[in-house]
Amino acid sequence: MASSDGINYGRIMERALRTVVADVLGLVAENGLTGEHHFYITFDTTHPGVDIPDILHEAYPSEMMIVLQEWFEGLAVMGDRFTVTLNFSNMPQTLVVPFAAVKTFIDPSVKFGLKFDDMDEDDTPTIAEVGAPESDIPMPDDKDTAASSGTAAKEDDGDGDGDGDGPRGEVVSLDSFRKG
Repeated sequence: MASSDGINYGRIMERALRTVVADVLGLVAENGLTGEHHFYITFDTTHPGVDIPDILHEAYPSEMMIVLQEWFEGLAVMGDRFTVTLNFSNMPQTLVVPFAAVKTFIDPSVKFGLKFDDMDEDDTPTIAEVGAPESDIPMPDDKDTAASSGTAAKEDDGDGDGDGDGPRGEVVSLDSFRKG
């Protein structure tokens, strides 16, 4: 984690935030989803260690988004990866995704999102409230979702009516907490 220029805080923070994703998925694997929580997870299908069926790799050659909401099974967290079985066109398929392959993790029920980029030495990951106008974490819709649990993925604006036209959250960048 240290380079010739000093401590690489960006890499340390990225590793810690990927642990957040692992911890959340571990809780869901043990207890199931509670309340309105559900997750959109986008990952790099070309990343070493990603194991998805060939038909999915053909359909999503570089990036894929999955939804953990109403139907999924076999969710397990194993060190540096998770595995889950999802329904694709009425055919259950098991996916193995290393946490290092995850590009976004979104829980729209609480307007929480993490975006991970290919980071340079000085980059830091972004924490954002989902749906913020300035957010570069896009809120998915059904046509962008590879595996849906049977419910429409609609952007919630936080005003409780589900129409997507109300107030929005605010993006919080970890850069604002860095000392210059």
